[in-house]
Amino acid sequence: MDLQEVLTKLQCSTIIIKSQYPQKEPVYYVYMALFTGKGDKGTTTAFGCNQQRISKSSELPEALGSLDELNAFLGFVKMRATEVPRIAGILREVQEALFIIQAQTAGADKNLEEGSAEKIGEMVNAVEKEIPPIKGFSIAGGTELSALLDVARTFSRRAERRVVAVQEMKLRELPPETMAYLNRLSSLLFALARLANHLAGVAEENPRY
Repeated sequence: MDLQEVLTKLQCSTIIIKSQYPQKEPVYYVYMALFTGKGDKGTTTAFGCNQQRISKSSELPEALGSLDELNAFLGFVKMRATEVPRIAGILREVQEALFIIQAQTAGADKNLEEGSAEKIGEMVNAVEKEIPPIKGFSIAGGTELSALLDVARTFSRRAERRVVAVQEMKLRELPPETMAYLNRLSSLLFALARLANHLAGVAEENPRY
């Protein structure tokens, strides 16, 4: 891969440095800059180097930020789920999928594996077979892990709403697989929150209204 190919595949926040050591062919090292200063006035770009600068408060950065927030929070929840490896493993898989969805939303040519959304539904169905039937709304809490998963569920719903807005404004045309995955993800997180309480032997509380 030559330098031009490297540049076209990378974002602009990179530094390309040519090796000073003799080589048969030029060798370039890529360094990602932690900041560029280009966003100091409240604008940003999406994927690629030739994108028009847009406000950080506009729909696309808002969607990307919500996905990033969800992914980061799932990392925290995953660390709190070390005693429940099954849940921690699922969250790790979700994080991988969210990186792909973030890249898609930014404009990169990335796609979820076919059947990803269906797999989410299968996991929800499997959990439902283990836990008591739902009787209505439940008050978040019980165990710490369950409460954190409930918070993640709300972050997931918000991220979905933001991505739907980007879709509706025709800023991006995301595949049906991606939209279905986001729709079902919050259901998975709710199921895992209930499972965390069930595995800990903690009964759910329902609102008294």
